[in-house]
Amino acid sequence: MDNAPAILDVQNLSVTFKVQGGTATAVDGLSFQIPAGKTVALVGESGCGKSTTALSVLRLLPRNAQLSGKLMFNGRNLVDLPMTELRKVRGHQIGMIFQEPMTSLNPVHRIGYQIVEAIRYHEAKVTAQAARERALELLRLVRLPDPEKRLDAYPHQLSGGQRQRVMIAMAIAGNPRLLIADEPTTALDATVQAQILELIDELRRKLGMAILLITHDLGVVSRWADEVIVMHHGEKLEQLKAADLFTAGRHPYTRGLIGASIRVDQDIHYRSRALSEIRITRDAEGGYEYDLHVPARRPLPPVDVVSPPILEVRNLVTSYNLGDTELRAVDDVSMTIRKGETLGLVGESGCGKSTLSRTIMRLTQATSGSLLFEGRDITRLEGAGLQSLRANMQMIFQDPFGSLNPRHTVGNILDVPLRLHGVKDKAERRRRIAEVIENVGLPARSVLRYPHEFSGGQRQRIGIARALILRPSLVICDEPVSALDVSVQSQILNLLADLKEQFHLSFLFISHDLAVVQYISDRVVVMQSGKFVEEGDYRQILRHPNHPYTRTLLAAAEGGRVAEAAA
Repeated sequence: MDNAPAILDVQNLSVTFKVQGGTATAVDGLSFQIPAGKTVALVGESGCGKSTTALSVLRLLPRNAQLSGKLMFNGRNLVDLPMTELRKVRGHQIGMIFQEPMTSLNPVHRIGYQIVEAIRYHEAKVTAQAARERALELLRLVRLPDPEKRLDAYPHQLSGGQRQRVMIAMAIAGNPRLLIADEPTTALDATVQAQILELIDELRRKLGMAILLITHDLGVVSRWADEVIVMHHGEKLEQLKAADLFTAGRHPYTRGLIGASIRVDQDIHYRSRALSEIRITRDAEGGYEYDLHVPARRPLPPVDVVSPPILEVRNLVTSYNLGDTELRAVDDVSMTIRKGETLGLVGESGCGKSTLSRTIMRLTQATSGSLLFEGRDITRLEGAGLQSLRANMQMIFQDPFGSLNPRHTVGNILDVPLRLHGVKDKAERRRRIAEVIENVGLPARSVLRYPHEFSGGQRQRIGIARALILRPSLVICDEPVSALDVSVQSQILNLLADLKEQFHLSFLFISHDLAVVQYISDRVVVMQSGKFVEEGDYRQILRHPNHPYTRTLLAAAEGGRVAEAAA
């Protein structure tokens, strides 16, 4: 990287876990260095060992973990350090930011109390007043809006980005020389993500820290790291300069991740070609083989602009009463989805897009306005009419594990909607279940297994199968790939595109990810604070946006600097 001295020198690190029947290797012979003042990123998909590596540095692993190798920090091996000495390192010399601030912050204590507690842990002799002043200084340093007021707030009273700023303030309270950031922006919107990454990099320069950045996002790595290490199955596959990742990455797995990633600067669309997929198989010696391929797909014609609408939303309002005030989650919006069309709905957390989808599905009652499905007003539909509607309008959820009953087999999960909607013949139900399981690319024996026995991508295929089992004409996809790894995301998007063509479906595709929306949508609607601020052809919206909010989203997705907001 350069000649700067290494602040952390990881030598042949291995981590195994004792499990029933033997051991499982999470990290296998990993070596790398982090020079002072630099950012080194560990990148890879779920289960590759990157977070285990981060936790190993501070020895925060569970009791069934066995750690070997060396973790040299300031000339001392952290692996052998007595616990009394290790506690002096934790927080004071090495700070850590965790992925989910809501679970890392104590919900029953105010923000100020928690930061003061962290300060006094590192400086036992500091007075309460001095610690509070230092806490205020830290909140200003991380640019939390209105820091004096936020000191007395509880975690649930802050947004996700604000909570992450508090976590950063606590992590740097002891003036660490090394900051470990474990997926610090994964759960955040694009604009907030950009602001948090800018903040971490600014603090690195200002405070002279080194950063160990853990992420699965190749775009984040290329923009914010100096060096990148690509991991898979606990091993380091490749190490190179982060700026050269997309052009100089040579390992087949690296090239596969790059090929499977979608970026807003790419001009690819589901109607013209499929996304690249990476296949990983075991060879005869127990190693891994990586194959990148693009599934065949014939070019699809554009949506017929004179085709009749399958869904019309007219002046829709969905509001909630909050004491003396009214919150308009959906505020006078109108839109149309044509038959065979995918309408992308993009916006950040809290903009109203999920409330809109629930209102369309009639899971939430509209306050005013109207919903027309295939020309029929469904706004006040009830009873048998509503049940019949739901056979034609189905939903794919963001979290397949949370939406699948863990006590039922896949076969039972798919059988329930068929029985509820009057398919009485058992042989016919079995035939349709087998058919839809094949359609979503799962083995036939999947019907005998339970949701916990599948990977995240496989569970989402089950969620898609459940949505299609009743043969609907409109499917609402609510963030269906946001929780999936890059390689799995490309497979699911390809599957959705193929199923859409095969069964002549219309999609309302909801996402905060502009690159995904650009690929899968024919038209795009941008939503902010309950209102539609821009609508049009996907190329028009994402190549020549008119509204400032759309331009802000696009700048964040492209990695540009985003103006500070109350994130």
